[in-house]
Amino acid sequence: MRLLFDQNISPRLVNRLADLYPEASHVWLIGLDRASDQEVWQYARDNDYIIVTKDADFGDYSLVRGHPPKVIWLWLGNCTTGQIEAALRRNKQAIETLRDDPNVGILALF
Repeated sequence: MRLLFDQNISPRLVNRLADLYPEASHVWLIGLDRASDQEVWQYARDNDYIIVTKDADFGDYSLVRGHPPKVIWLWLGNCTTGQIEAALRRNKQAIETLRDDPNVGILALF
C-alpha cells in the first residue's frame, strides 16, 4: 500500500511502518518537502499514493476535486510520532478498505 506522509508528519514513520506499509514514502524523501499542497496532491494522484496528513487542506481538496488521491486525515491533535504510528497500525483494516472502496476518498482517524 502506497502511503505518502505529508510534511507535518515525521519521515521516521516510513521505516517504523515498513512492515505494514512497505511502499510508504514521505514528501521530504521525494523532494516535495517545499512543494505546495497542489503539487503534493498531483504527485500522489500520478503515483497512486494515499496522502497521510494532519492538514485540513487535503480533506478540502478531496471534497472539491474528488479522488484519487485518497486521504487519511489524522485528527490526533498534538501527538507524538509513536501515537501516529499506533493509529496507523490499529487502523490497517480501515486503511485497506479506503484503498479498495471506489466510493470513499477520505478516512479520518481519531
